[in-house]
Amino acid sequence: MIAKIGKGMNIFGAVSYNQLKVDKENGKVLLAHKIPDPVDSNFTVAQVCRAFEPYLLANNKTEKPVRHISLNPDPSDKVSDERFMQMAEQYMKEMGYASQPYIVYKHTDIERTHIHIVTTCVQLDGSKIPDSYDHHRSMAACRKLEKEFDLTPAKEKTQRNEKPIFKPVEYSKGDVKSQMAAVIRYLPKYYSFPNLGTYNALLSLFNITAEPISGEANGVTKKGLVYFALDAKGEKTGKPFKSSLFGKHAGLESLEMHFEKSKTVMAKHPYRTILKNSIEAALHMAKRENDFKKQLLEQGVNVVVRRNNESRVYGITFIDHESRSVWNGSQLGKNLSANVFNDWWNNGIKINSDTVQSNKLSPSPVNSDEKDPFGFLTHSRNHRVFEALGSLLPDSQGEDYEERDFENRMKKKRKYRRGQS
Repeated sequence: MIAKIGKGMNIFGAVSYNQLKVDKENGKVLLAHKIPDPVDSNFTVAQVCRAFEPYLLANNKTEKPVRHISLNPDPSDKVSDERFMQMAEQYMKEMGYASQPYIVYKHTDIERTHIHIVTTCVQLDGSKIPDSYDHHRSMAACRKLEKEFDLTPAKEKTQRNEKPIFKPVEYSKGDVKSQMAAVIRYLPKYYSFPNLGTYNALLSLFNITAEPISGEANGVTKKGLVYFALDAKGEKTGKPFKSSLFGKHAGLESLEMHFEKSKTVMAKHPYRTILKNSIEAALHMAKRENDFKKQLLEQGVNVVVRRNNESRVYGITFIDHESRSVWNGSQLGKNLSANVFNDWWNNGIKINSDTVQSNKLSPSPVNSDEKDPFGFLTHSRNHRVFEALGSLLPDSQGEDYEERDFENRMKKKRKYRRGQS
């Protein structure tokens, strides 16, 4: 079983994301702990959020008081609703949240049936439940649940500290060939990517690009690759380098075999549905492009967008460092294709996840000063970074009057509390 822990600020966004699944009959509420039962048995976003108000109002220092957790058993595990509830209760107890309000949703819209739990780490006295070792405790809790409920054990990851530390190429530092070699020679060993486009998306994180070339020798057409370094604007700089300089695995023939192998691996990749679900959640709740990218980056997923000279989005790629796989949006679903994101970011038409409803939004500019998305790979603790990252479900969504009303009520109550103190 795989657990993801998301940490955010907006309780409304987390609850409304799950409620949308319920409304579309792709999910249901399994358990509500310390949340009053509705009169008609149908929970609403407003009602659930009100149950968290006393805890969130007591918060003084916690920047991200909301926890959005997903528990994902192996697809081969057939888990009943009753057992899902027992698993959720046991997991929350192991994590120290047994006394907190929380609500458990079951999602059935993808082949990997799973549950989401929304709660808060702030207690009624305003103190925060310690979370410094959340990931390690979560892993221990999952292993315990696997044994107790006879679940398929999650596959242990290989030791990450055996991986080379990949660093983006810095052309100004010189010795560009050696810098590029330190990346190019190893990427195929650690990442799955099904074509040259996805390979270049991955390379772009390290300021490198590959270009196909062809020519004739003794009447025979030969094809190959050359590599360029990229500058801060993503443009080619300096001279090209032949692929042979970086070993046979960097050549076109070897890479084409890697593409085919990757297609086979990715066709049945267990992380595919988890990644798709996370992207759809971000699409549903993010307000603009930078929000969308940041929320996925906090889950260890880079978003690489390709635009033409007119700024039209013609390609989008998701690089999941947890599973070390690279996906074009259209591979994951039509609702994640480039056209969907072009309509959102350029035309202000946002399609929420798999719905057909759209909201008019103001087109959001691309932030050229965005923090280096790959800086964590050069950190001395990089082999632990992705294990520490939770699947942060986004904090916000398009303009919603119910959400605005909830936020305004919270602000008024905070002002009243400050006036009384």
